[in-house]
Amino acid sequence: MRAVLLALAGLLLLAGCSSAPSEGTFEFGGTGGRTTVVYDPPETRGVLPAVTGESLLEPGRPLSSQDARGQVVVLNVWGSWCGPCRAEADALDQVATASAPRGVRFLGIDVRDQREAAADFVRDRGVVYPSIYDPPGRSLLALRGYPRNAVPSTIVLDRSHRVAAVFLTAVLASDLQPVVDRIAAEPPPAS
Repeated sequence: MRAVLLALAGLLLLAGCSSAPSEGTFEFGGTGGRTTVVYDPPETRGVLPAVTGESLLEPGRPLSSQDARGQVVVLNVWGSWCGPCRAEADALDQVATASAPRGVRFLGIDVRDQREAAADFVRDRGVVYPSIYDPPGRSLLALRGYPRNAVPSTIVLDRSHRVAAVFLTAVLASDLQPVVDRIAAEPPPAS
């Protein structure tokens, strides 16, 4: 009996550390030191609840990842104070522009920032996609277990809004574009 209880406790412990979906919902697990995590095959991906918040450039206007139902969504967590975020801004714009015709939408999540500094960042760099203004990072609560201090980071959702890939570092267009292309080429979800 004791061996059975120990085995059961071990299984529960392993399940708690897993990155596998819990009842179909995304739950971030350990990365084993990797800065890029790809979730494949698609059936093993967990669904991300809607990421919502107020528009950075249009105060009072709500933005949500659910506004892009049936599309691939690329979420980028950033701040104007973040040097690596500045470095990746052009690459994100490049991939956003190249991928839009294939049903890919980008949504930024601006954290730990002042609205005017963040708005200047977006305008000065000509960022082509909208951002949620979220200084306390509340919108990131949808990413269960996600390291909220990972700025910048980029999350790629497939057309069913399941988490397909996570980058816990600044991205280059040459790293992000192939992943986005592959996810965008997956068959659309069954109705």
